[in-house]
Amino acid sequence: MVDRIPDYDLEEVIRLERPEQMGALFDETRYLIIGMLSDKAATVSDLAGVMGKPKGTVGYHMKILEDHGLVKVVRTEKVRGIEAKYYGRTARTYDLTGLLEGRHVGIAFHQAVRHMEEIPLSETGLPGMSSIRYVRISEDRAREWEKRLMELSNEFNDQPRDGDRVYGLMLALFPTNRPYLP
Repeated sequence: MVDRIPDYDLEEVIRLERPEQMGALFDETRYLIIGMLSDKAATVSDLAGVMGKPKGTVGYHMKILEDHGLVKVVRTEKVRGIEAKYYGRTARTYDLTGLLEGRHVGIAFHQAVRHMEEIPLSETGLPGMSSIRYVRISEDRAREWEKRLMELSNEFNDQPRDGDRVYGLMLALFPTNRPYLP
């Protein structure tokens, strides 16, 4: 039997509708917490230990995520007489359609690029690549690509957690104002 990822029930997609949810999600610490909760539920102490941050700091960020509907308590356990709360995401995917602003997208891409720069591929021999292409296509074809990229992203997210390194997958499809030859 394959272990379920994550180890708790959650919605497939939740559409974020309030701008303040974006601010809550795209803080660097909270974005990291949301990412870690993709694998399994965790307590504030678990997260603080992995992140190397004080429990009070992580608890503060968890409260903000919870207040904005991005995480919730998914189970509790008695640990040395105290009830430990395990938090999980409210959705596998947060639909940001209609809320995306350049600064929010920029924050996500900036974080991804920073992670890419931390481990120079030329020095490690680890798998990795990046590419950008620009093609003039119809809106219908762009919607088909959007669907295929989301399917690829979901497939990547559903991979068994069996390695010793976290890999990131960054996908984007975006309209531009680039000129083209008629």
